[in-house]
Amino acid sequence: MVFWVYVLRCADGSYYTGHTDDLEKRMDEHVTGANPGCYTFKRRPLENVFTQSFPTREEALSSERQIKGWSRKKKEAMICGDWDEVSRLAKSGGTARKPSWRK
Repeated sequence: MVFWVYVLRCADGSYYTGHTDDLEKRMDEHVTGANPGCYTFKRRPLENVFTQSFPTREEALSSERQIKGWSRKKKEAMICGDWDEVSRLAKSGGTARKPSWRK
């Protein structure tokens, strides 16, 4: 079985990151608004801007959590396939979250 991590660009310009084992079905659920409680429901239309496959759910979930912690710039570099910039931003602390010990 294949598992997917995906990133959607929402109508308001925000990004939504998720994972699934059925990409086509999950995209349809987002696009049609099948779950009114979902972050994307009021932010449609949506554009799928990134997908990556993984052999296990654990790897997909780990990747989803990692991407969710990234800054907007780092996500956009990944979406563009600019892995040198992703690496540069990682080294320069270009992530969205501060360490818990920093206020």
